Amino acid sequence: MSKNKIGILGCGWLGLPLAKSLLEKGYFVSGTTTSSEKMEELRALDILPFQISLLPHAIEGNIQGFLSQTDTLIINVPPRLRGSQRESYVDKMQLLLKEIEKNKPKQIVFVSSTAVYGDAAGKVTETTIPTPTTESGKQLLVCEQLFQKAPDLKTTIIRFGGLIGPMRHPITMLSGKQNLSNGNAPINLIHLEDCIHMIITIIEKEYWGETFNGVYPQHPSKSEYYTLEANKRGLEPPQYSKENDEGSNKIVLSQNYLDKGHVFTTAILT
Repeated sequence: MSKNKIGILGCGWLGLPLAKSLLEKGYFVSGTTTSSEKMEELRALDILPFQISLLPHAIEGNIQGFLSQTDTLIINVPPRLRGSQRESYVDKMQLLLKEIEKNKPKQIVFVSSTAVYGDAAGKVTETTIPTPTTESGKQLLVCEQLFQKAPDLKTTIIRFGGLIGPMRHPITMLSGKQNLSNGNAPINLIHLEDCIHMIITIIEKEYWGETFNGVYPQHPSKSEYYTLEANKRGLEPPQYSKENDEGSNKIVLSQNYLDKGHVFTTAILT
């Protein structure tokens, strides 16, 4: 029996290593990039490449060709809502959904974020009602619901915490900063390897039509964690203000994933 064809919309920092892991497991993988230069890189890895750009008013590239090669679609396209490149993420996803409805994949993994929980207090699980406070969180929640409510689509949502990995860690930007707020707030992070493992587990176990939080079950305070990480790298630790430190005590639990007997394997303490 042949394995499903996997399409990854967005072969970036998470999508590319995910594609490599899927290839190692014997899946046929197609992937998209917005860059013509990256097309050859994908091709060299045996990923069927498509140059596609999602815009609020149009989709540039052969989106139907890409979808025709896809049984399981992984949507890994984060909102761009900062700086001068602000755009409507909802408009982009509505256009994508229209194209998907013309050439339906069997199932969809929609990569979202714990930003949808906003300033929720205490322990947060998948049953917690999202109350996003940022524009990114608000638009992500609208898009989650857009795909979940679409008839004839089996969509699973994964809400990842902050992503870290070999070439990406917040401490590189936080090092040496002064008077940061919320030093006592717990961290909600996940390593790239666990992101990949979680997505592949959902595909192989066929957990469709569900919602998962993706956060490593260890939550030291920001001050404690980033001081440790800075010291390990020989960097100057960030300094947190002790005044008005009434930051969020939100701890995001991956209850659905853990309740199914799965575990996280890559520690967030390097």
